[in-house]
Amino acid sequence: MNQQTEVVLVHGLWHQPAHFDQVADGLRRHGANVHVPRLHRGSLAADTAVVQETVDDCSAQPVVLGHSYGGSVITGLERVRHLMYVAAFVPAAGESGAMLGGPSALVNDAIRHHDDGSTSIQPERAREVLYADCSVADSAWATSLLLPQRPGHGRGVPSRIAWKTTESTYIHCEEDRALSPVLQERMASRCTRIVSLNSSHSPFISQPEWLTRRILET
Repeated sequence: MNQQTEVVLVHGLWHQPAHFDQVADGLRRHGANVHVPRLHRGSLAADTAVVQETVDDCSAQPVVLGHSYGGSVITGLERVRHLMYVAAFVPAAGESGAMLGGPSALVNDAIRHHDDGSTSIQPERAREVLYADCSVADSAWATSLLLPQRPGHGRGVPSRIAWKTTESTYIHCEEDRALSPVLQERMASRCTRIVSLNSSHSPFISQPEWLTRRILET
């Protein structure tokens, strides 16, 4: 990988760019230009627009990784070299993350609903559902970074379906307790290739070296 290689990392709901620090640092040590835009812009369309601006500013078509809800975001992008979905939604036309996950989504029991319509992850449940295979220290660090989430993002529908025309990889997290591994397997069939990983929902924290290598090989 050389200095011209561009990588964009797209986080999920309740998360923020800092959650990707270990992977971003590893990629930069190998000479990649790494961009980690901040979402939570009010809607899927707004989040996608912010990431598209990042893509458009890259010196070459980037590899774009989307985690969880970030999969819905990257599905709407243009001018991308490769899409990488990590325990992520891969919506088809007319589908939203909320529709795919459904009312029985594994993460739902750990969500706290607030009077203003926002939601957050119960801190005492975060390790169980998001960071089960992370160290205690890493889980505590990641939990401390979680943010409240305004409503509506997960109900957004992508305006275009990039995986139909762009090569893609799905990282299927077999021990995920937030996004059903069975649902992941079904959505992964829409991608060019599938890689299974014995991981919980957040391999960018529990297995950052593995994920870094996978991105470098793309």
